[in-house]
Amino acid sequence: MSLFFVLFTMNWIFYACHAAPTGQCKATRNTAISYSGFQIWTITPHSKSEQMTLFEIIKNYKLEIWKKSKDIDEPVDIMVPPRHQKEIKQKLKEAKIPYEIEILDLQKAINNENPIVNVSSASNRNAAYDLSWTHYHRLNEIYDYLSYLADTYPCLVQLINIGTSYEGRPLYVVHISNSTSAHTPAIWIDGTFHAREWISPAVVTYIIHQLVEEPANLKLLQNVDWYIMPVVNPDGYEYSHVRNRLWRKTRSPTGLDSPKCQGVDANRNFEFKIIDCVNVLKWGASGSSSNPCSQVYKGPKAFSEPETLAYANFISSISYKLKLYLTLHSSGQKILLPWGYDRVLPHNFDDMLDLAQKAACKFKTFNYKVGNKVDILYRASGNSADWAKSIGIEYVYSVELPIRGFVLPASNILPVSQDFFRAIDVFAAKVSNLTVL
Repeated sequence: MSLFFVLFTMNWIFYACHAAPTGQCKATRNTAISYSGFQIWTITPHSKSEQMTLFEIIKNYKLEIWKKSKDIDEPVDIMVPPRHQKEIKQKLKEAKIPYEIEILDLQKAINNENPIVNVSSASNRNAAYDLSWTHYHRLNEIYDYLSYLADTYPCLVQLINIGTSYEGRPLYVVHISNSTSAHTPAIWIDGTFHAREWISPAVVTYIIHQLVEEPANLKLLQNVDWYIMPVVNPDGYEYSHVRNRLWRKTRSPTGLDSPKCQGVDANRNFEFKIIDCVNVLKWGASGSSSNPCSQVYKGPKAFSEPETLAYANFISSISYKLKLYLTLHSSGQKILLPWGYDRVLPHNFDDMLDLAQKAACKFKTFNYKVGNKVDILYRASGNSADWAKSIGIEYVYSVELPIRGFVLPASNILPVSQDFFRAIDVFAAKVSNLTVL
């Protein structure tokens, strides 16, 4: 890894603008934060010197990076507040670094992201629940759908409450199975570690819908159990709907007054031991931060969050049968393999890589890059996928869904979901042939 990227990553942790940039996003205690005038720029450096110049701009202006890249000629997406746009344009012009304005006004993009549901057009749908994949749903709508499935398909679906979030919301896992054996190999899928990644729970609920309600997919339940958690971070997810669309972390207090300093990055809160490496790095190393105001704040201690503790306890209780682990994030169109804490490869990396590549070949609409997390994205110690691998799950993947950015029009939900579901058959076929001891 280049020295530049190490510095770039470390400074992104400490200097990146937070979900509520200081002095720009105005809100009262009862209103949502506005990103009016904020823009998303795509900047493409073509040399090391241009990379360094871009890095200095990001650091000096404390800009939030939406899409990072360690390679020259790959674009970097940044969020630029109104007060800095003129100056940064001039600096990029002087350095001859090309850029494009991807989103002209972020608040307008947010306003147009999720269409208002026409009640009359939905009147012919099943009145027992209100879920579709043409718009993004609030937490209560997702939970109502899960309850509906458990009530309607009691022989197939079990809704498991594995704990409670910091703000008192239930943490639900859906168990889908037509097996009576306790030794059926199983697949784990989750979403919404990061609150603002709305495409994640949308895709996860689509997978649940396909497994439970589409008879053509019954083959995917043959000798495979499914444990699926659509919303790992319910407090943050609700907050992203009602107060701050770009909120990432949990909602636990940190003792600091600034609203942006609340919460922990749940995907940096896991402690683990690497059983096949001499160098044991666990929670709190590279790719995380001790600064409560950082987007990648690791927390005051490992498993400090009730969400991550409940998550880890439940998965540990069924780890003997879990053979494959998928955690869905956005964005970037990547299937990432452990380890993420450092550039070290698990003992069965080639086998995991082969399965991921076969799954990626199923995609027709979007092209996914496949590889080690550190090689093609960045270091991230304390992440859930590393933890899952450390407890012995054989096939572990962290997926960055399409498309670039966190504000994705709802019209993309079905194309992304349908495309990703094509790979589910590959994972199920592999797991169905594995043995639970």
